[in-house]
Amino acid sequence: MQPEQLSGLLMMVVLFAMMYFMMIRPQKKKDKETKAMRDSLALGDEVITIGGIHGKVVKISDEVVTLEMAFAKNRIEFSKWAIGSVSKKGKEKSEKAEKPTEGIEETSAGADEEDDK
Repeated sequence: MQPEQLSGLLMMVVLFAMMYFMMIRPQKKKDKETKAMRDSLALGDEVITIGGIHGKVVKISDEVVTLEMAFAKNRIEFSKWAIGSVSKKGKEKSEKAEKPTEGIEETSAGADEEDDK
């Protein structure tokens, strides 16, 4: 091969490598994260569909998710692929509800100690 042909071939290989690392690889990573998010949906999660509809997950099957809307408690079925993002996890709410009670117990225990002095 002549040096001109070799440099042209090398330039094409570099261009394809740059396209892979700048476009294809990040998109595959994003698709993998989105699939993991949809697979980890749980009852009580508040989600937003790709159409912008907000709702709470009340039923999950293999390919269909039933969402309950806040207004009038309407229920609508969506395909799993239509879930765009999770705005609040159902488990986080229960943890937040438990934390204030723990804080109150600690505060009341501290107040009892002060009263004993």
